[in-house]
Amino acid sequence: MNELMLDQPQTIRSGEELNIARLQAYLQANLPELHSSLVVQQFPRGYSNLTYFLQFGDRELVLRRPPFGAKIKTAHDMAREYRILSGLIQAYPKVPRPLLYCDDESIIGAPFYVMERVNGVILRAKPPAGINLSPELMGRLSESCIDNLADIHQIDFAKANLSELGKPAGYVERQIRGWTQRYQNARTDEIPEIERTIAWLNANLPPESGAALIHNDYKYDNLVLAPDGLSKIIAVLDWEMATIGDPLMDLGTTLGYWIEPDDLPEMKMFGLTHLPGNLNREQLAARYAENSGREIPHLVFYYVFGLFKIAVIVQQIYFRYQQGFTQDKRFAPLLHVVRACGKTAQAAIEKSRITHLH
Repeated sequence: MNELMLDQPQTIRSGEELNIARLQAYLQANLPELHSSLVVQQFPRGYSNLTYFLQFGDRELVLRRPPFGAKIKTAHDMAREYRILSGLIQAYPKVPRPLLYCDDESIIGAPFYVMERVNGVILRAKPPAGINLSPELMGRLSESCIDNLADIHQIDFAKANLSELGKPAGYVERQIRGWTQRYQNARTDEIPEIERTIAWLNANLPPESGAALIHNDYKYDNLVLAPDGLSKIIAVLDWEMATIGDPLMDLGTTLGYWIEPDDLPEMKMFGLTHLPGNLNREQLAARYAENSGREIPHLVFYYVFGLFKIAVIVQQIYFRYQQGFTQDKRFAPLLHVVRACGKTAQAAIEKSRITHLH
């Protein structure tokens, strides 16, 4: 496999630099096996926590820290994410091995943690050069993706010492209330479709479907794929929002990110699920139901919730950009994505389905 197909770091974005001398001294004092000088680059991925590539000679590590200017405490809790990885690796092998957590903000200006790098392919909205994403490959990958989500929901979270991670009772209602509050705190423009979606979700709460360890941000670009077989998942990344909660709400988030060919063009930023060969959202949900043994009588609700949650996450990022906390130009058009999420949610509600909406 061409090395360029692997997930590659780039030059650090302006305004997101780290104090390399201080970081090197701290890491070598706490991980004495690290030798030579530290080289730091940044992964361009993601819109939330920042991810850096650290290299000491031939040793490759990854550092995660909160975004500059973020005040969304639970979504950027480095200690929590480190604890999740430390527990998970005992019960689920497809996570990077965590090495070190630091709460001393004098090192790089924020808490952070360091983990081993998992080398593989990550499919983002723009695929790596040289990969043939054939319909047959995308079909197998979409099946692997949803099968793996069902596997995650079967993890023995007590064995992983993660039972205290969340409060599953009342989870659905709490999620609607919490994401509504986050939206109101980050609102910049009037978007009637989002307001109508909030009202509909509150009026249509389903009963709880059970408790599981849920990832809460599960999509293609959080999967590391085997370079010698792209339908094989070797690691799942970005566990920052993981908790113990209703697994069907987790499925809803994945469905929200799962874009089909006839969806609004603004939604295409969420990845490559619109390419030929991928299962559509209904097929995805049916396969999940079969593998997990869970019935999904309120499928439209979970999908609409996923769209609303994604809209709020994007709105929070846009709000940070508007406030000048980040100069990342990718954030400038994000308000259009929030509107598209609202329009898609309303289409799903009006048509009582989750596919072929536009």
